[in-house]
Amino acid sequence: MKRPTPSAAQAPKTAFSDPLAELLRPGQSIELLKELHILTRDGKLNQDSRRKLKQVYHLCNFIEPLLDDVLGQQDTLTLADHGAGKSYLGFILYDLFLKDRPGSHIFGIETRDELVTRSRELAARLGFARMSFLSATVAESITTDALPARVDIVTALHACNTATDDAIQFALAKQARHIVLVPCCQAEVAAVLRRHKNESFGKTPLSEIWRHPIHTREFGSQLTNVLRCLQLESHGYQVTVTELVGWEHSMKNELIIATRTGEPRRNARERLQQILQELNLQELEGRFLGPQSS
Repeated sequence: MKRPTPSAAQAPKTAFSDPLAELLRPGQSIELLKELHILTRDGKLNQDSRRKLKQVYHLCNFIEPLLDDVLGQQDTLTLADHGAGKSYLGFILYDLFLKDRPGSHIFGIETRDELVTRSRELAARLGFARMSFLSATVAESITTDALPARVDIVTALHACNTATDDAIQFALAKQARHIVLVPCCQAEVAAVLRRHKNESFGKTPLSEIWRHPIHTREFGSQLTNVLRCLQLESHGYQVTVTELVGWEHSMKNELIIATRTGEPRRNARERLQQILQELNLQELEGRFLGPQSS
């Protein structure tokens, strides 16, 4: 017996999904994303903005448990975003996790006055009252009365070259409980390797690792983060290094998370010093060694 053809009313409906709704975190303010120019005024998202938002969200996934850790032990939380730029990270963290937690406060630290002014204006428009923005160098941010003596969490997302090291110095001075770093464009160590290349050839066969210019750049970048991890361990931090997002989204993809334990790794400082000497990088001892952790 021939079955009747289903009518249009009976035909199964095609389910259409909203790709923007699938991407955004629950509770995310659309207006904030428009103000940050991640979304266009009509709510669209281009490929570059999609990549940027995905990076920030992935970083938020790592930071959220750190926020919960601090607020699980005390009623207040201070987070400083060093080299904040346009403060994408600070605004999204506040919007998603902290706007309903009255004891929390985010500080954005940036040296470019125009970006600080823009962030202050945006926080005022959105009613984000517990966000403050400072135009300050690392030395000024350590000593200014505008910041508390201690900061619970320090972040630095794509802080370029030595700005990541500045964020580490700030975090150590403020005795931060957690430090979250995504380094970027680190060229200082590579420049020192390059400058002393001929001398290093006569000192160690390891100089073959950075004999070619592309290897100098890549090895210098890798070595910089190794030195930073040893530095943090020597100051009593437990360090985890992982990927932020897939390499197809960003080549600046290394994520360093450090949690203060108060117990320095026994040989971290010695290892760090030995590496600097072996690779003819003694002039960087002041940056990576500094004073002994108390």
